[in-house]
Amino acid sequence: MKGNSTLATSSKSITSSLHFVLVNISGNNESTLNCSQKPSDKHLDAIPILYYIIFVIGFLVNIVVVTLFCCQKGPKKVSSIYIFNLAVADLLLLATLPLWATYYSYRYDWLFGPVMCKVFGSFLTLNMFASIFFITCMSVDRYQSVIYPFLSQRRNPWQASYIVPLVWCMACLSSLPTFYFRDVRTIEYLGVNACIMAFPPEKYAQWSAGIALMKNILGFIIPLIFIATCYFGIRKHLLKTNSYGKNRITRDQVLKMAAAVVLAFIICWLPFHVLTFLDALAWMGVINSCEVIAVIDLALPFAILLGFTNSCVNPFLYCFVGNRFQQKLRSVFRAPITWLQGKRESMSCRKSSSLREMETFVS
Repeated sequence: MKGNSTLATSSKSITSSLHFVLVNISGNNESTLNCSQKPSDKHLDAIPILYYIIFVIGFLVNIVVVTLFCCQKGPKKVSSIYIFNLAVADLLLLATLPLWATYYSYRYDWLFGPVMCKVFGSFLTLNMFASIFFITCMSVDRYQSVIYPFLSQRRNPWQASYIVPLVWCMACLSSLPTFYFRDVRTIEYLGVNACIMAFPPEKYAQWSAGIALMKNILGFIIPLIFIATCYFGIRKHLLKTNSYGKNRITRDQVLKMAAAVVLAFIICWLPFHVLTFLDALAWMGVINSCEVIAVIDLALPFAILLGFTNSCVNPFLYCFVGNRFQQKLRSVFRAPITWLQGKRESMSCRKSSSLREMETFVS
């Protein structure tokens, strides 16, 4: 069977870490690099426990977001639709973590068969891209709310009904290589049946480098350009606004939240994508140092773990800030839902439209 076929393992490969498994390293590296010493995997002992912690926390907070959205009466706002889909993507991503935690605790010995390997590998990749893409959509939506407040007030939820399927389709397309190549292979060097990206052996280096660069571009560089441009645009616009008293406090809160969104995305995903880029350079022969590969080997499990924490942080950045969340939560569990009656409707007309729109950041 294909899932039980054996990969020829070379003494040139380093294959006992998460670097091997999740960034598509296999025993087919035919570079001139001679790193024959098997690295220690003691640093992996804490990974399963940390995965379960992220799973529990992330699952609980995202369930709260989904519950609030489903209990909301009346028409849904465009921003709420994006937040709901972001929470769904994060929930589906987090739902795969118990299997991966088990996988790592068995040192990359996949116990669930080739079908589950392909399905859950694709599921993880799909929802990772969907989560990042919805964060990007929300950044653009908030930019429009601040820069073009009167136009944004005329937005209808049906506009999001076109964008949301498009985002999910883009995420599906981005995960197609994983769906096609992910499979179980026997790694004799480790004595395990590993769930890896089973690229054609004769083109393994090229495929590995190409997929790594695709992750960098679609999963980090392009989204970061949009996110940073939107929030720096918001900052520039609000700093030009003459605000006093409560308006100034609201503006400052908005600026802090905008900075937090950008920093959270960078902190959570930059380490993973830097290591992924270094991995691509290694496959292309640009990096030929065993020491550098050993550093990638050691750091990547924790970089991936940090990326997953973004799914725990998102609800706090986009839903749980300010007093309005507490009002919504009380309305779900204690009283009829009345959260469409926001403070914004009773505010003074002297308040600028931009600040009025941006209160969704902090209330």
